[in-house]
Amino acid sequence: MTDNRSEAAVVSQIEVDDVAYGYAPHKPVLENVSVKIPKGRFVGLLGPSGSGKSTLLKIIIGLHKPWKGTIKFLGNKNSDPYAYSSKNIGYVPQVESIDWNFPVTVKEVIGMGIWDRSGVAPWFSKDVDMMVGVILDDLGIYNSEFRNRQIRELSGGEQQRVFLARALIRKPTILVLDEPISGVDFNTREKIMEILRSLNQDLDMTILMTTHDLGGIGKRLPWVICMNKTIIAEGIPSTILTKDNLLRTYGLADYND
Repeated sequence: MTDNRSEAAVVSQIEVDDVAYGYAPHKPVLENVSVKIPKGRFVGLLGPSGSGKSTLLKIIIGLHKPWKGTIKFLGNKNSDPYAYSSKNIGYVPQVESIDWNFPVTVKEVIGMGIWDRSGVAPWFSKDVDMMVGVILDDLGIYNSEFRNRQIRELSGGEQQRVFLARALIRKPTILVLDEPISGVDFNTREKIMEILRSLNQDLDMTILMTTHDLGGIGKRLPWVICMNKTIIAEGIPSTILTKDNLLRTYGLADYND
């Protein structure tokens, strides 16, 4: 995929300006991070473990507030930037970060995606129940029994798509995903990427995802951002995934196609 839109016509949907953050005093995970994500762009965030990719996503969605710097969103008229993210951003966390021992069904997990909009347990709503069925069908994992299965009983690929459904049920304008293809087989990975491409192209949804798959997925994304505590480089993969940028980002001189 390529991004052929004129740069003059590009409107930023997310603006990160000089952000710094860390989990301990004087130990920053992010330093002087500034980047603009245009509306409708599909962006891959690349970098090694500990580079701050997941932390940056959590700052964008409002789970963390930066030590310094700002996050701005297109169309946000509220003085609190995080008032936007709570309503307009869908978030898919890393599957590995979920406690699968919690007894919850597929329908309940997906319904949690609109908890803040309904004010009540959403899985008791017939309207939400219908929405769950439609979304699962769109993601290719729907049958009459699936919605009532325990989430811990599912395969990794099924779990990932359920959490994608949870993010999509709120009809976001921005979709943020943390390692959405980690730990899944090749066919599931391709299916998830096909779904994301359709959301981006058909709905003009802005998508920001992290990935460790530098060659298989990273080089196929329309736009990539290389980072290691700060932004190293960004642009189309064919021009950005150079030996110099890989060395600065990963300590690698090259990667295999």
